[in-house]
Amino acid sequence: MNVADSNFEGLKRSDMTRAVHAKTVQEYIDETPYWADGTVAPSIPMTKMQWRIWALASAGKFFEGLVVFITGVALPLIVKEFQLGALEKGIVGAAPLLGILVGATALGSLSDHYGRKRMFIAEMVIFVLCLALLVMSPGYFWLLVFLFGMGTALGCDYPTAHMVIFESIPSTDRGKLVLSAFAFQAVGAIAGTAVGFLILYNNPTLGAWRWMYATAIIPAVLVTVGRFFIPDSSHWLVSKGRIREAEQAIKKLLFRAPLYPTNISLALPESRNSRQTSSSRGYAELFRNGNRRATILAAVPWFLQDLGTYGIGIFTPTILATVLGHKAQHARNLADIICNDMLAAKGAAVIDMLLLFGIVAAVLLVDRVGRIRLQIFGFIGCAVGLFLASMSIDTHGSEKMFFLFTGFMLFSFMTNIGPNAMTYLLAGEVFPTHVRGKGAGFTASAAKMGAVLTAFLFPVLLKDIGTQTLLYILVGTSLVGAFITWRFGIETKGVSLESIGGQHPDT
Repeated sequence: MNVADSNFEGLKRSDMTRAVHAKTVQEYIDETPYWADGTVAPSIPMTKMQWRIWALASAGKFFEGLVVFITGVALPLIVKEFQLGALEKGIVGAAPLLGILVGATALGSLSDHYGRKRMFIAEMVIFVLCLALLVMSPGYFWLLVFLFGMGTALGCDYPTAHMVIFESIPSTDRGKLVLSAFAFQAVGAIAGTAVGFLILYNNPTLGAWRWMYATAIIPAVLVTVGRFFIPDSSHWLVSKGRIREAEQAIKKLLFRAPLYPTNISLALPESRNSRQTSSSRGYAELFRNGNRRATILAAVPWFLQDLGTYGIGIFTPTILATVLGHKAQHARNLADIICNDMLAAKGAAVIDMLLLFGIVAAVLLVDRVGRIRLQIFGFIGCAVGLFLASMSIDTHGSEKMFFLFTGFMLFSFMTNIGPNAMTYLLAGEVFPTHVRGKGAGFTASAAKMGAVLTAFLFPVLLKDIGTQTLLYILVGTSLVGAFITWRFGIETKGVSLESIGGQHPDT
């Protein structure tokens, strides 16, 4: 036997040994340790690195909520400073959401090619740069450019943050941990409204909107630095055949004291031919080989949900101030504008709290009730809330207040216990690893199309068809979302990521 044959036989024996003793990435992450007497631990303890990854991904959701809701408070000042009409106002509201759409589409899938960590860092660098430049915007054009760029970074964060969390945590706790991170979108929304109010209170000037955005710069820089010090996804590395690197990454991920597990030996991936073929198909792969149903479930309800959530979120201050009638109907000067803005911010802050309560309820229920049931229940609840809010238009006094706040509060609570949380969760769960970035990016893009449409059209529609008709339309989209979820539902509660994807009939 020559040297080459000897090396070949040795390699075969090594692979056979690996096949007998090796585990998959998710099996290591899901492995439950034992006490010294052999008793199985009651849960899978999270490592410091897993918590660090969770916190850094949560920060992206916080910044999204912060920016979108600060825009809602800042918008009247921006309109006044740049002398904008209804169309230009709608474009300002739509710019960051359009950026999210483009970022999710153009950049989201890059994590399937370049790795989760690289894109996790790159998106935050773009966000910080655009945020800093936004504060110094010299005119309307540059304002749009920087809002769009900031949104592009947040759009990339949608699929990337999905995967960074999904691919590093235990299957049994995936739902509540991912939604706990998602809850920071609501925290950001509350913070954005509070920051806007406090800055207006202490600095009632036309340029106060610049200070609102500036408050996020230093926190964003700190998050950017933190993202350099995490390992890449072992799931992704294995999907690329980079086994040794994946083993090193999972050692960093699961490092704990005392060390457990002590040895990492990952299973060799399946034949990559089919994956290379699917990769060459581009986004068409999402509509083939059993992925079509997953794509419909992840994309369509999220689009319908964002029609309501972003439209209501951005323009809640305007709607509340208009319906309540406590503002100066025709702002005569800067003092009137700021007074109206502060009044609307107070009302929005109360309603925004329900976003947080809803997501807390979702965290507690998602791994018990399941994703599909909560999404259907939430869509129906959103429809009821919006219908109650619409009834306030034809009423007066205390009855008007009851219908308006009950409706908006119910909507805010039900959207986060249901579709706002579940669509985000499902988009990262229902696709296989090799197209997970592509799938999550595409569905996030579809969702942001709904967000852009509402942000762009709301100022015009509020003026042309009125608040009540607009709310009726959103009632209908919520009910359609419930139906689509029921028709194409795929339950992923407690299912390993390695067993998800391409298994569901398309009809």
